[in-house]
Amino acid sequence: MRVPPELEPLLDMGVFDEVIRPLMSGKEAQVYLVAAGDDLRVAKVYKEAAHRSFKHRADYTEGRRGRDSRRERAKGKRSSFGRQEVEAAWRRAEYDTLMKVRAAGVRVPEPYDFVDGVLVMELVRGEDGGPAPRLIDVDLEQDEARALYRQLLREVTRMLCAGVVHGDLSDFNVLLSGDGPVIIDLPQAIDAAANRNARRILVRDVDNLTSFLARWVPDLRGKPYGQELWELYERAELRPDTELTGRVRAPKRKADVRSVVDEIAAAAREESQRRAALGLPPVRARAPKPRLEEPPPRPVKPAAKPPSKPTAKKARPPEPPRKPEPARKPEPKRTASRPPEDPFDDLDALLVVED
Repeated sequence: MRVPPELEPLLDMGVFDEVIRPLMSGKEAQVYLVAAGDDLRVAKVYKEAAHRSFKHRADYTEGRRGRDSRRERAKGKRSSFGRQEVEAAWRRAEYDTLMKVRAAGVRVPEPYDFVDGVLVMELVRGEDGGPAPRLIDVDLEQDEARALYRQLLREVTRMLCAGVVHGDLSDFNVLLSGDGPVIIDLPQAIDAAANRNARRILVRDVDNLTSFLARWVPDLRGKPYGQELWELYERAELRPDTELTGRVRAPKRKADVRSVVDEIAAAAREESQRRAALGLPPVRARAPKPRLEEPPPRPVKPAAKPPSKPTAKKARPPEPPRKPEPARKPEPKRTASRPPEDPFDDLDALLVVED
């Protein structure tokens, strides 16, 4: 086959003798089957950052520190040199992690060399002598799945005892060799003590294995093995041979808020004393921002009542016929200019004539 350009320098240096074929392609790297003398090995070529599909890498690189302070400052400034250092550190992380966890007894491939960003390591073989299948590609019986789950929990426990969390553990990253499961693909492994996301990622890793193997072992569903592992690790009670129960202790005491406040006050006093010793002005407390008055709430218009449905009116009983009123005589009209006549006016005139 045509040799990839990333592997040509390793052929020239004699790291291996032949590139046989591509073996596997993932979101982070391309894996090739190579021959070194009579031994078959794998060469892992990491993809460029622009072609990788791994998300939220900052959650995994938190807490990783090198010994060279100049390189660490360049990483923080994100200069061109710093970006190159970040990429080189990401590629070398898997080799360093494999060496660390393998020394702790974790079943991972043996790393042979890391040259020019290419990781050369052991070929994990299956029962037939060829490359071992992935966990997702096999079918299991219930007893096999239960035993396999216990073995994987033991490997995760050993890894955590070494201070490492895999970070992307699933049925895709477990190979079934002839003598048991082997965990692969660790470039995103995190430091359990220095990374704030360690607990969340550990619980997710264990839940991934639980949900997959629960297809054959239904009673595994809902078991909080990940939370139990982390609680034992925090209390420094976790050992490589610890037998997990799948039960988590309920918290018995409330958070001591007062002690936290006292620690903050003590730190503030120490900072004030340090600045006073250096002749620096004390730190001015920030004035609280003025609280803007909120405008009065607008009056809410009452919701319009929906039109009521017309109701059928009750029929009223017919009214009895009214009797006709008697006709009234018209009153005589009176005029305001002429007063009414007095009947005694003619009598007075008659008396005067007789006299």
